[in-house]
Amino acid sequence: MSAGEWFFLYGAPGSGKSTLGRALAERLDLPFFDLDALIVEQAGVDIPAIFAREGESGFRARERQALHELLAGDGGVAALGGGALLEDANRRAVEAHGAVLCLHADIETLQARMSHAAEERPLVAGENWRERLRSLLERRAGHYASFPLQLDTTHLSPEQAVEEAQRLLGVFRLRGMGTSYDVRVRFGGLDACGSLLCRRGLKDPLALVSDDRVMPHHGERLRAALEDAGYHVVPVILPAGEEHKTLRSLETLWSAFLQGGLERGSTVIAIGGGVIGDLAGFAAATYMRGVRWVAVPTTLLAMVDASLGGKTGADLPQGKNLIGAFHPPALVLADPQTLETLPEEEIRAGLAEVVKHGILADPELFYLCEQGWEAVLGRMGEVIRRGMAVKVGFIERDPYEKGERAALNLGHTVGHAIERASGYRLRHGEAVAIGLVVEAQLAEQYGIARKGLAERIAACLQGLGLPTRIPAGLDANAFRAALQVDKKNADGRVRFALPEDIGAYRVGVPLEVDWSAYLSG
Repeated sequence: MSAGEWFFLYGAPGSGKSTLGRALAERLDLPFFDLDALIVEQAGVDIPAIFAREGESGFRARERQALHELLAGDGGVAALGGGALLEDANRRAVEAHGAVLCLHADIETLQARMSHAAEERPLVAGENWRERLRSLLERRAGHYASFPLQLDTTHLSPEQAVEEAQRLLGVFRLRGMGTSYDVRVRFGGLDACGSLLCRRGLKDPLALVSDDRVMPHHGERLRAALEDAGYHVVPVILPAGEEHKTLRSLETLWSAFLQGGLERGSTVIAIGGGVIGDLAGFAAATYMRGVRWVAVPTTLLAMVDASLGGKTGADLPQGKNLIGAFHPPALVLADPQTLETLPEEEIRAGLAEVVKHGILADPELFYLCEQGWEAVLGRMGEVIRRGMAVKVGFIERDPYEKGERAALNLGHTVGHAIERASGYRLRHGEAVAIGLVVEAQLAEQYGIARKGLAERIAACLQGLGLPTRIPAGLDANAFRAALQVDKKNADGRVRFALPEDIGAYRVGVPLEVDWSAYLSG
């Protein structure tokens, strides 16, 4: 794998490679390359002229050379001609450098798109170009279908196509808060982390922050990758658990940064779950008035939720996340392979946030979760990418949580209170799962949600092995007290994000609730 980041668009003539490629490159703030345009530039004549003068074999030779020169570059988004990867050597080279997304569309759509440009494509030119196109597609059908990542552009607008391409590739660039940063889902990403940091100009010494559970599994591997890239790494290991998300842990981090020689230009790397990301991010936000940091989430919950958006912080004895700051990371790198060492209960807990994202803005994701535990496990890469895409969308529309982004608190007003009142015996995701059901019940009770929604959400969560009822014997006074210090409250009233239906929600809803029915056990 090269040090550069490459994303390749491939597929049949007329499938939209160049149009989508330009839009995707702009969205990701990467350079765009059109392989056919590079060939024309090098040859000094257009592609029909090359075919007329040198035949298809001559064009393929030029294509091979142009592709070789392109791959020697530093990365970007590249649109490849419809036959560029027919040669095995070309395909191997491209797949060694990056991900290939194969585009396709139905024959009527391809013909409509090519109706004014067929003469520019020698293999389908002529009066009978429609039949020649159909024949070409038939010959190449198996070839195109052999690429794992497929995108049907038939019914997609350019904007929809870009969004779907990002979901399939697991690549996003978040904008807001006066900055922008990359989000990547990449299998084996830990080993590539050093080169990814170098490309973004991140400097050492690096503080590698983790906890005593994650460090033995993944931290040492990441440390080795960073040192191989030439970085000086200062490891800082905290005890695991929400109960350590405290001011004392922050003091430990600040002291370790100082002793490790971190300066204003240094970088903090957080590898672990949401607790480590929140603490390390907040420590980075406040050390020397702010240093850059990178999030490397290793739990499903952190990948789809906690690592995104730049919200950092710590808990106080009175409640969760009552101190903190918005401090966006320079990079979020999610390596799904790290989930292989995660206990099953932690993966289930992370799915609560996935379900929440499906309820809010991705009915297809919610429907996937309704298929149950085994179905979700079999499509975990898609679950991560789709879950991330939902949160990325909310963050970009409302970076500082002044309006729409408050929808992401769905399930959390009640969930945080349950988590706190249980003495954190319940995992965050387990508490959120209960909160999703209780808040859906409230929405039905107050006429906000359609009848039966809470039952459907509960059934989905139960199919994933998550709790849906407030535990019997929960400390009612502690629960009510935790609600009153929720950071989303205003004017002394508890305000909720509530579901209206799958794919619809309402934010900032003030409710006066009689909690006795929910806390009776």
